[in-house]
Formats: sequence, C-alpha cells, structure tokens
Amino acid sequence: MASASIFTFLLLFLLLASIAYPDSSQAAAASGGGSWQLLQPNIGITAMHMQLLHNDRVVIYDRTDFGRSNLSLPDGRCRHNPNDTALNIDCTAHSVEYDVAANTFRALFVYSDIWCSSGAVMPNGTLIQAGGYNDGDKVVRVFDPCEDSGCDWVEAGSVLAVKRWYATSHVIPGGRQIIIGGRRQFNYEFYPKAADGGSALKKLPFLVETFEAGHENNLYPFVFLSPDGSLFVFANNRAISLDYLNNKVIRTYPVIPGGNPRSYPSTGSAVLLPLRNLNDGAKCEAEVLVCGGAPKGSFGQVEKRGNFVPALDTCGRIKITDPDPQWAMETMPLRRTMGDMTLLPNGDVLIINGASNGTAGWENAHGPVLNPVLYRPNAPPGSRFQVQNPTQIPRMYHSSSILLRDGRILVGGSNPHIGYEFRGVQYPTELRLESFSPGYLDPGNDYLRPRIYSPPSQHAVTHGQDVVIRFNIRGRINFSAISATLVAPSFTTHSFAMSHRLLELGFGNSVKLVGNLAYEIRARAPGTEYLAPAGYYMLFVVHQGIPSEGIWIQIKSQ
Repeated sequence: MASASIFTFLLLFLLLASIAYPDSSQAAAASGGGSWQLLQPNIGITAMHMQLLHNDRVVIYDRTDFGRSNLSLPDGRCRHNPNDTALNIDCTAHSVEYDVAANTFRALFVYSDIWCSSGAVMPNGTLIQAGGYNDGDKVVRVFDPCEDSGCDWVEAGSVLAVKRWYATSHVIPGGRQIIIGGRRQFNYEFYPKAADGGSALKKLPFLVETFEAGHENNLYPFVFLSPDGSLFVFANNRAISLDYLNNKVIRTYPVIPGGNPRSYPSTGSAVLLPLRNLNDGAKCEAEVLVCGGAPKGSFGQVEKRGNFVPALDTCGRIKITDPDPQWAMETMPLRRTMGDMTLLPNGDVLIINGASNGTAGWENAHGPVLNPVLYRPNAPPGSRFQVQNPTQIPRMYHSSSILLRDGRILVGGSNPHIGYEFRGVQYPTELRLESFSPGYLDPGNDYLRPRIYSPPSQHAVTHGQDVVIRFNIRGRINFSAISATLVAPSFTTHSFAMSHRLLELGFGNSVKLVGNLAYEIRARAPGTEYLAPAGYYMLFVVHQGIPSEGIWIQIKSQ
C-alpha cells in the first residue's frame, strides 16, 4: 500500500512539473547544489550583453531598436535618432550600470544600435564596445569606469573598417584587441589600429570555409589566446590556430566528432580550461572545452517547419597545444543550446541558461533548461558533471551570465522576441536580475574559506613579479590543498564569454604561518602577455576547492 502511494505521488509530481515547464528538461533533472537569489525584479532592460569592470560595476545593454524599454533616461533626456528602425525619439534607456555591492542600477545613454555587438576591456580598465546593427555596425563605444555616476558611453562613428554584427572581440598582447568576423565578414581587424598605418583589415578564408548559406553557423566564433601567442579560432564545427600578426594559419584542428555546428545560431558555448605550470612554458598546456549547440539543419527545421529539434548533449575537449590534438567527447546530463559557460575561481566550469530544443533566433527555441550543470575538469571521465539546483526563471535567447568577485554568478536577460513582449507569449521578455551561488558559498564552508587581507585590492604587478598574499582561514588548514588563481572577467553575450581565462599561479611549497590563523604565500604573476595580457584580473586564494572573495590585481607590461 505504501509503495502504491509513493508511486502515485511521483506520478503527480512529474505531471505538475510537466505542466509548469511543458517543454523543459527540468522535469527529468536531478538536483544538486547551489542556491539562487533574486537581486532586482526589474532593471528596465533585458541583459543581452554584460561586462564586469574593476570597480565592481557591471555594464549591461540590449539594443536600441526594441522600442521603448521599461527604464526612463534621467533628467528628461531623450535620444533623437532618425536612423533608428523603431523610434526616432526615444526617452528610455537601453544600457545600465549595475553596482554589485549596493545592488542598485542607473540608466546609461547609448545613441547608435549596439545589438549583437562585441566588447573587451583595455589594460587601463576601459571597456571598448565594437559594432552592432544598422547605424551602429561600424561604431566603437568607450566606457571609462568611475566611482560616482558621472561616467557614460562615448561613441565614435565609422571607426571600424567594416560592419561588425555578431563578431567576437578578444584582448591580445600589446594593449590591443582583435575583432573577428561578423555577419558576412570573413576577416578581422585590430583596435586601436596599427600605429604604422598598415592594412587595417586581414582576410580570414577559414570563415568562408565554415559559412553555411541560410544558416551561417560561424557567427560569434569562439576565440582564445594560446600560451604560444597564437589564437585558437573555432567556427561551425572545426578550428584553426591563427598567427594573427602574420595572417597565417599555423594548424588546422580535426572536425569535432559528429560534425554538428556549435557556434551561432546553433549556439553552443566554449571555455579555455584553467592554465597551469605558468612558469614553465614547455609544460603549460591549453585545453578548450566546447559544449552543447544544435544539430546540423536545426535552424532551418524551426524556420521552415516549426520543428524544434532536440539540442546536443555532448561536449568536446581538445588539448590545443598537443602535437597531435584530438577531440575527446563527453555526454552532458542535460542537452542544451544557448547555454553560458563560466569559469569558477576554483577551476570548475558552470554551464547555465539555455534551452533543450531549437536554436538561437526569434521564437526558435522551446524548453528552458533551468538547472545549471557543474563541470569539474580534473575529475575522472564519466564523473565530471553535476546537476545543480534550478532557477525559476527561463533564460532563453539573449540571456547572459558573468562571474562576480564574491564568487557568485550574475544572471540576466532572455528575450526571444523582436520587441519587448510581456503578455500572451510562452517566454516573456525577462527584466529580472538574479545570482547563482555555487556550493562553495554555502555557509557550512565558511570555516574552510580563505580571507585575503593583503595586498589591497587594485594592487599592480608586472609579468613574472612575485606577489605576497596574506590570508586567514578560521578552520584547520590543509597545506597541500591551497592554490591561487587569476580570473579575467569576461564580456559575455550570445553564449560566449569573450577574453575569459583562468590562470593557476605557482608558489611551490611556500605556504607559511605568519600569525594566529594567518598565512602567507608568495605567488608569481604569469611571465608573459601570451599567458595573461595586461589588464585587470580577479585574484582568489582557494582552499580545498573553496575560494576566497577575490581582490582586483592589475597586471602591467614592463
């Protein structure tokens, strides 16, 4: 009798879950760790693009041609733009600055259309945003962070050599950025432009080779700076190693097994896994992880037949520095397209947001994947994934997430519609901002958590310089389970965290007791800009997988 009651209860539970989330893989997912917190019920815009800056403010924006947003510009200000495709006069904001510590936000003013653009941060902490749509496709916008409310976007028109819509930006050595691809742009350029006045535009035939008429599947390519100074560029279902200075392909990697596309609009995601052995160039290996996406032809199936093809449930991992690199495939516990992948301070990877069926694009996906998944790169194959506790907010097309300095993940966005739609649609435009706290932030781990008290935040170092880090731990320390990591904050949009990287700093056996529950390590900053381009990084001390709150470190070139 008891067994029958339990069976009836389970059936009722599954029925209720399927009613709440009719297409969602959530109903079948087991829950793990982590917790969610609603931060803001309405920030006025949908968070299509996000970048954390070194003053712990996050710049967020969507697009200017959605029509009116839900946030008015201050002081009666309006945008008068005869080129806007929605409103010539618009008195609402399409960008905000979110203050993490205060949990407040303010409207920013952006003039030209920043839809589906890219961005990266300069060594001095200035955000450079490149391209967009319509009147914004060749515009560069600059945001200099400030401690008050006096800073805002500054725009410069026709700076880019060609139109950049769905392009990828990445920081590179020398204080510059590279901007690759975009819709029907099979080339790349640099910002700032070369001082010698050389050709601003470099052709990249690889983007022609990976282009699919009607689907494209090579937009927002996944780009990572390798320890040897080359760029790993992944588009559609394969990748190259690019000597970007000499415009030469050094290596062509194998097609990812299965041959399915992973970049936009199939929209998987990718990360460069943590870099180690930074002080021994011969041993510094680099691996890339590519997860999810939509099977070949999925975009056409939705557009022409209304068929929402199940998303991919596989990840490919490849050691890009290996003499004979090969893909190793793994199966995720949940299939996912439009997911975001974020490096956590302890070296794990969080896969979050997205849908279980369809592709990117207006109304092109069903079945929000509400459970994040934790990927542990150092665990044995077959035991690397762990399903986390679910959110209650579907995060579909045009959602994003970033790592904050306190270890939380800031999550926002989702708008599968051409404009703002809040009623009469299955997945309304989402204006809420929330955070996900991984299990390492559980209060039960506080006794293991390091607390850095020296150096102060905003500390500056040069490449290869030693950094003396002092920290407290309330509980008993495990000297063999201490590490220090540097994390470059990402510009995240459309399921890719641009310029995101994590470096594990070497310090040997230098952990010292320097006071009551106080310890010191002497870590060494990465030795070259190939490992860590100049700029701001979050520094964490990690003890038994539990990270401290980070501090800001600025790496300066000598």
